[in-house]
Amino acid sequence: MSGAVAVVVAAGRGTRLGGAVPKAFVPIDGRPLVERSVEALLACPEVAAAVVVVAPEEIGGLLSSLAGVEAAVGAEVVLVHDAARPFVRVATIAAVLDAVRRHGAAVPVIPVPDTVKQDDGRGFVAGTLDRASLRLAQTPQGARRALLLDALRKAAADGIDVTDEAQALERAGFPVAAVAGDPGNVKITTPRDRDEAERRISGEAHDLLRIGHGYDIHRFGGGRPLILGGVLFDGEPGLSGHSDADVVLHAAMDAVLGAAGLPDIGHRFPPGDPRFAGASSSVLAREVVAEVTFRGCAVVNLDLTLLAERPRIGPRVEAMRSAVAACFGIPAARVGLKATTHEGLGALGRGEGIACHAIALLRWRRDAS
Repeated sequence: MSGAVAVVVAAGRGTRLGGAVPKAFVPIDGRPLVERSVEALLACPEVAAAVVVVAPEEIGGLLSSLAGVEAAVGAEVVLVHDAARPFVRVATIAAVLDAVRRHGAAVPVIPVPDTVKQDDGRGFVAGTLDRASLRLAQTPQGARRALLLDALRKAAADGIDVTDEAQALERAGFPVAAVAGDPGNVKITTPRDRDEAERRISGEAHDLLRIGHGYDIHRFGGGRPLILGGVLFDGEPGLSGHSDADVVLHAAMDAVLGAAGLPDIGHRFPPGDPRFAGASSSVLAREVVAEVTFRGCAVVNLDLTLLAERPRIGPRVEAMRSAVAACFGIPAARVGLKATTHEGLGALGRGEGIACHAIALLRWRRDAS
C-alpha cells in the first residue's frame, strides 16, 4: 500500500470524562472525537487510510492497538493515534513520518513545563527529578509496521501492559526518534478538557483571517535540475538562484510571511549566506511554517499561478499540490495550482525564465495578535 496507515485507538471507556458513551464517541461541537481525529490524520497527504479500533462492546471482540496494526495489511508504515487527540496538526504527522523513514520509529514529544517531584509511596517527596531530560509523549506514534508488530507481540507474550507504542518498541530494543510535538495537540480526558475543546473549536470561527501575496521569478541557467513546487522535472533545464530556485515554493513562502506581517524570504534566507547555497526550498518552507505557527498563525490555503512557456505541468499538477501541501502542513485539497503562458510577450514569453504568483490565507488567533 502506498502511504502510511493510521490506527486510531478508540477503545477507552472515558470514565473520567463522564457521559453515557465511550470517550471516543463523545461529541465535540456536534461531532464525535474519533471522527475529528480521523479527519485530522487523513488531512496529511502521506496518510492513505485509517483503521479505527473500538471497544469490544461495539464490535463483539477483543481489539487493541495490536489488532489495529495487524489489520493494516500491506502498509509499510503505521501511525498509532489516540482518538482523544483531535487537534493534531498535519505538520506533526509529517514530522513523525519523516523520522520513521529515517530511523524506523518516532514519537512526538513536548518539554515538561513544571517541576516534577517523586513520591516515596508514603505521601512524602522522595526527590526532585531533572526535567531537562524529561519529555511528555503524544500521538501519533509511528513505526515501520514490521517493527511495531514485533514489539507489540513481544509485550503481549510477556504480559507487559505498555502505556504506549514507543514503550513497546523501546523494550524490544528498537530505537525511537523523538520529534517536536505540539502543545496544542491536547488529549481530551476530563469534562474540563471537553469544555476547553468546545471553546477552542467554536473560537476558530472567530479568529482573524489574513491574506498575503507572494511573487518570485528566476531565469533559466545555473546547471541544476528544475524543481517546481518541490517536484523534480527530469530533462528540463533548471533555474538560476542561490538555493534550489523553486519559484513556486519561494512565492508561497513570501505569501505566508506577508500574511503574518513578517519580512520576505530574502530577509530570512539571505541570498549571500553560504548556509542556504543549494538549499532545499521544501526544508525552508517548513521553517517558515514553524515561524508563523510560533506566532499564532495557521496556514488555511494557498493559491498558486505559474507563469511559464515551459514545462507543461499538467501531468505533474497533483504531485505538486501534494508536495506543496506537505511543506505547509495543509491538505492537498487546500492548494490551488494552475499555469499560464505569456503568449510570447516579454522575457517570460521568450522562455527566458519562470515566475509564480501566490496568495495565502492564514488564520491568526486573536489572543496571539
